[in-house]
Amino acid sequence: MKKNLLFLLLVLAACKNKPTQHQEIKGLSEYAVDAPGIQTFFDKKGVLAENGMVATAHPIASQVGADILKAGGNAIDAAVATHFALAVVYPWAGNLGGGGFLVYRDKDGHTYSLDFREKAPAKAHRDMYLDASGNPISGLSTLGHLASGVPGSVDGMVSMHERFGKLSWDKVVAPAIALANNGIALTEREAVGLNRVKANLLQVNAPDSPYYIRADKQAWKQGDTLVQKDLGRILSLIQAKKRAGFYEGECADLLVKEMQRGKGIITHEDLKNYHSVWRDAIVDTYKGFKVITMPPTSSGGVALMQLMKFVEPYPLKRWGWNADSTVQVIIEAERRVYADRAKWLGDPDFVKVPVKELTSKSYLKQRMNDFSFDKATDSKAVSGGAVPGYESNETTHYSIVDKAGNAVSITTTLNGGFGSKVVVQGGGYLMNNEMDDFSIKAGVPNMFGLIGNKANEIAPNKRMLSSMTPTIVEKDGKLLMVVGTPGGSTIITSVFQTIINVIEHGMTMQQAVNALKYHHQWLPDNTTYEKNAFSEATIKNLTTKGYNLVPMSGSLGRMDCILLRPDGKLEGASDPRGDNTSVGY
Repeated sequence: MKKNLLFLLLVLAACKNKPTQHQEIKGLSEYAVDAPGIQTFFDKKGVLAENGMVATAHPIASQVGADILKAGGNAIDAAVATHFALAVVYPWAGNLGGGGFLVYRDKDGHTYSLDFREKAPAKAHRDMYLDASGNPISGLSTLGHLASGVPGSVDGMVSMHERFGKLSWDKVVAPAIALANNGIALTEREAVGLNRVKANLLQVNAPDSPYYIRADKQAWKQGDTLVQKDLGRILSLIQAKKRAGFYEGECADLLVKEMQRGKGIITHEDLKNYHSVWRDAIVDTYKGFKVITMPPTSSGGVALMQLMKFVEPYPLKRWGWNADSTVQVIIEAERRVYADRAKWLGDPDFVKVPVKELTSKSYLKQRMNDFSFDKATDSKAVSGGAVPGYESNETTHYSIVDKAGNAVSITTTLNGGFGSKVVVQGGGYLMNNEMDDFSIKAGVPNMFGLIGNKANEIAPNKRMLSSMTPTIVEKDGKLLMVVGTPGGSTIITSVFQTIINVIEHGMTMQQAVNALKYHHQWLPDNTTYEKNAFSEATIKNLTTKGYNLVPMSGSLGRMDCILLRPDGKLEGASDPRGDNTSVGY
């Protein structure tokens, strides 16, 4: 245990780094300055480094990624090593049994995106979570074996490494194996999370399953050592056999056996047939900045570009950060974006998603025709827009930039915290509850309150819609920002506000991450906000106009971002709302 605590202290100490030698971006002197008057969650400072940066939800995972960069690996190598490390040290969302999205910009400016989102099993059907009266059965799509889609994470890691990796596969998987077998010291937040989920783990797993439960059945404490030998063995199979180590053989047998025990429907054939998909990234502009983001199956990229184009005509910089006019325009944009999301977004392999139409300036201008500064729009009067020719929390993110300037933005998830709470017996890894991200029934909200319709209904082998928004921003052909966050339905708005905080409000990357945030998603018709995000005058003004403002007891987002500053230094900005840590070298 002392060894693990010492290792964790060394990891945290590694965050004190040197200035960088990256090429300066000219004409950006207004960025990376200390913007005054910003209300922040915590006065955390950014991390600077010389050659590369890794920003993740956990200090050990960040250190693993940085070590791979130091060993000569590129951003993709570091991303793979980081992903598998997160599966060990951050079971809340790090995973083998989930999926996610990659947005990648190489050092020459070429862009790529990889969809390794989970799929519905072949036995899935539209009404599988409804009772005889056609009403959703509470908990069926969120807890237990039937809630899981076919995992995509391992296939995604293999696919990106085979295409862009530099170091050997053996080397990038090795750190996670060592962490699983030797044990890791729990942070305070990890201990609290495991204690909170104990009852669910006992409810859905085999009685003799020891996973994530202390041997003496007592509560976990900060500094306790968590050893995961079964997970280490599965990681060794993946190291030895790559994709086949997970989707075939012993691991596949264990997964299918676990599904059969709990009346799940994932089969050997589902595992064999799963493959991630390379897609064309959404590449668009905002005031001369190039934005590179994720296309469907994620709704994040489409929604982000809609938000940015909605607000582009308005003088946000002059109005100021979280001023009443700024907030009003953003709320109204978010209201319309989430209405469009409900109507139009789904798996592009199953439905035609009108991406260009939804992000065109003429369409968005028309969508704001009924907006008035005098009063709030009623969400009941807002529906998905008319597109000609068409018919009608828990996740983790990591950002990496290497010495050459290759940039990775990855968001990956189990959906809810600890996913479906099902641990594959003999495998030691958690399964996702991504099936809840489908539209279980038209007009019925999912666990994040998001409404869906026909475009996102359940179908065999279909990918469920996501809000994940991994994003990279360029200025004048040079890398500027790598951005992303977990947070379910709030991912899109948190990413959007963080980017705007830098571009419009002159914040450093860490200030933009620290800054207090707010969220509106069409339905329910209210705006949730972090405590102190709005001044009393702003609250009074917006309330008078009919906006329903609801303060949160918790927080929004767990950002992990990187900014290439005007002086050429990389600034790693990890969220003070969690154990998030940036490590560079």
